[in-house]
Amino acid sequence: MVKNGDLIVTVPSFFKCPISLDVMKSPVSLCTGVTYDRTSIQTWLDHGHNTCPATMQPLLSKDLTPNTTLQSLINTWHSSSRSSHSQALSLLQRLSTAKTGHLLVEPLRTLSDLLSDRETKRILVSSGIVPSLASLLPNLRKLEEFEAFVRVLRLILGKDCKKVPEIEAIDPDLMSSLLASVLEKGNLESRIDSAVVLESMIATGDGKKCYRSVAERERSMEEFLRLMGPESELRAIDAGLSCLTAVAARRRCRPEIVRLGAVPVLTRLLTERSELSIAEKAMRLVEAASTCAEGREAICGGGGECVSAVVKRMLKVSPAARERAVVVVWSLCCVFRDRRAEEAVARNAGLAKIVVLLQSDCSPAVKQMAADLVKIFRVNYKSCLLSYETETTHIMPF
Repeated sequence: MVKNGDLIVTVPSFFKCPISLDVMKSPVSLCTGVTYDRTSIQTWLDHGHNTCPATMQPLLSKDLTPNTTLQSLINTWHSSSRSSHSQALSLLQRLSTAKTGHLLVEPLRTLSDLLSDRETKRILVSSGIVPSLASLLPNLRKLEEFEAFVRVLRLILGKDCKKVPEIEAIDPDLMSSLLASVLEKGNLESRIDSAVVLESMIATGDGKKCYRSVAERERSMEEFLRLMGPESELRAIDAGLSCLTAVAARRRCRPEIVRLGAVPVLTRLLTERSELSIAEKAMRLVEAASTCAEGREAICGGGGECVSAVVKRMLKVSPAARERAVVVVWSLCCVFRDRRAEEAVARNAGLAKIVVLLQSDCSPAVKQMAADLVKIFRVNYKSCLLSYETETTHIMPF
């Protein structure tokens, strides 16, 4: 690492001289193919050494050949590094001295551009950009300022929403209020950003109660569902599903989620979307809905469309989602004995799929549920399965 002002910069390893471990100013190669900085290797040779320092091979020639390709790469790196780091320093200074929100939109948007580069993001975070942002939060007043601020937080968290302690330390009351405003009033991109940050803070933040209270508002849940609209892109659907899943972790919230129309939305996602990640999250929410009376009524109602969607996707999802599907069907058919669910399962070759699952490598609990379902459907629909006993299970075509 080298210091550039107040920033610590990581240097690519192949830019460093094997002798001095500093960035090479004039890279030259020996006959062994190893490249050194000219000053360092010349000093080595002047001391009477006749070997390559890195490999200790005898040198057939002491000629030094300039490595022009590496020199060009180092020059390019120096140039881009100075540019991005000077921008970063300037932004840090502007953010720390700004007193009003309207002066922050432009530097925040520029900061978003810089954060798209992984290395620059690491440098900015390690240089204290998050505490600088946190100090500006009370000065933000307008929606565009909120949106720019949330976008920066989203980029700092990254695609996998890594835990960032500095973000968790931001005042949860101010942060939750800001996220709620963007979620309800922002443009699509900002609403996605807000949902992602909110879900991350519910999972890892110190102020979980504040963030959860925002997510559990009726308006917020409506926005999560709106992100999962028919024309929505994958990122929006994924953000909406993740937030609703976080809300559904509390049983008392599940009837409200159902009342707001989650089941038809989940049915559509299971039917129309092919992505495994979407199907898995949707199946998880259907399972959560099936634990309350309102959810079971919504799942079994409407001609059993939701049950049909669950059965149809049962063998076309991840093992975890497959087990959730079995839990849903078992709960409806074995525990609550809903005739509508049984009919929907039968219409969609559910028994055959359950038998396949029974023979698969699933957990003992799920295997027992599948066995319970087979017993019910053998009694109710004997024509679906061969009645004689054999070591091989035969599945009748439907």
